[in-house]
Amino acid sequence: MRRAVAAIGTFDGVHKGHITVVDKLKEIAAEKDVDPIVITFDNHPLTVIAPERIPSSITTTEKKCELLRGAGVMALVMHFDNEMRETTARDWMRRLRDDYGVVGLVVGYDNTFGSDGVTHSIADYKRIGAELGIEVVEAPFVAGISSSAIRKAIIAGDIDHATSMLGRYYSISGTVVTGNRLGRTIGFPTANLLPHPELTIPANGVYAAIAVLPDGSRRQAIVNIGTRPTVRRGDQRTVEAHIIDFDGDLYGQSISLVFRKRLRNEMKFKSIEALRQQIEKDRDAAKVFLSDATKSGK
Repeated sequence: MRRAVAAIGTFDGVHKGHITVVDKLKEIAAEKDVDPIVITFDNHPLTVIAPERIPSSITTTEKKCELLRGAGVMALVMHFDNEMRETTARDWMRRLRDDYGVVGLVVGYDNTFGSDGVTHSIADYKRIGAELGIEVVEAPFVAGISSSAIRKAIIAGDIDHATSMLGRYYSISGTVVTGNRLGRTIGFPTANLLPHPELTIPANGVYAAIAVLPDGSRRQAIVNIGTRPTVRRGDQRTVEAHIIDFDGDLYGQSISLVFRKRLRNEMKFKSIEALRQQIEKDRDAAKVFLSDATKSGK
């Protein structure tokens, strides 16, 4: 069994703070000539500990693992259950040593694990680790960046701030479903996205985005999130993307939307014609922000 240096956590979003942990992990792994691994979960620990407090996710498990691999570490995904909830920090570390060959552990400044973790300081983890033959190292502190802060920015529609904390543009994915087809009648057909249910959805409004299609191609798009007050009553939110200069059939297929810029708030217009004219303006504004996006791959 190969030896490893590990970090444990939800790693939701794999943001700049997480990347600092990953970089430290790789640095120590290189020094020890062992593998760097991140141990994460396919469910938030709060699903077991306090279901009423479960936050929405910034990334799906699949996307999280993809981002971690891209950062140069292997992701080991576990399911957090009652047995894990009752496991002490010492038993966690013993299991990591015995089952996964862990000889080092990188801990973030606010990272705790184990049923008794809330009472432990970094010094406590280092002491327990030393007794078990595991070197515990504290990762560098990155101020002002956290999954909860990013989540709040997305919910507020502050895409610029979310982007700065993530270190990349925020994206959501889901399946294209049938809508009311009104957009097609006014010259702006839309792909109606049913996002993965756990994902954080940006605030109501209109966004410049990149649509990543099933074949991997990237297209400029404008995305409306909201209740479509001009054409219907009710408060059911929808996510609709008009993919610029595209007329293919995407029903039943999975696409991703990469949010580049928030253009405006959602508005109620006096007529369908007024709505159509505004969408034209939105499209033109989006093209300015997205002029280099399909080429850059960002």
